[in-house]
Amino acid sequence: MTTDTLLDGRVRLLQPFDGYRAAIDPVLLAAFTDARPGERVLDVGTGTGAAALCLAARVPDALVTGLEKRADAAGYARRNAALNGADSRVTILDGDLLSPPPNLTPASFDRVMMNPPYLRAGAASLPPDPWKAAANVEGEAALKDWLRFAAAMLKPRGALTLVHRADRVDEILAALHGARFGSLILVPLWPKPGEDARRILLSTRKGGKAPARFTSGLTLHTPNGSYTDEAQRILRDAAALAP
Repeated sequence: MTTDTLLDGRVRLLQPFDGYRAAIDPVLLAAFTDARPGERVLDVGTGTGAAALCLAARVPDALVTGLEKRADAAGYARRNAALNGADSRVTILDGDLLSPPPNLTPASFDRVMMNPPYLRAGAASLPPDPWKAAANVEGEAALKDWLRFAAAMLKPRGALTLVHRADRVDEILAALHGARFGSLILVPLWPKPGEDARRILLSTRKGGKAPARFTSGLTLHTPNGSYTDEAQRILRDAAALAP
């Protein structure tokens, strides 16, 4: 394994040397999740705990629960919570969203955040590494199942945040409508100025009634490839990504 850092060293992360490794998406997801002190947040598919620990570093009084199907990934997440001195505030549960553990109570979370697999089952070749395959390509749980699970776990008016591919926005919106989400805020993530967004951040509320809103988005890189000042404030200085 390797020991890596996020948020300019505020978070230390043990990760397998080969296989799936966290990139910037969980950091952006945590920055976009507007948790308040004392709120309960569920991180679905927590992996090694990157998003959960970044949120805990930015909002020290939030209580974060990570749900992870893969036992090996959940083991890494528990070790990472302890490594960062956050194991009293970050709890990792083994379980599948299609058959969640009994100690995960429905309608008990103020916020749910998730970074689901980006590719539909059957739409891409599976990577040979099983961890990468589970992280990148949907398994038994399709995207609509992830969103329905979020709706079941959230309190009334609770907020869901997710990061996903821009080319699946139409599918996401249809599933959110079916799960009775509203008050949508969508943030395009522009790779560089003038380039199309490949990923989006999305926030929505269970039972929300406000009109949908598309923001100006976040440009990640300058033309020469370095991070923009705004991206650096989020990725290195632990700034929130305001919707």
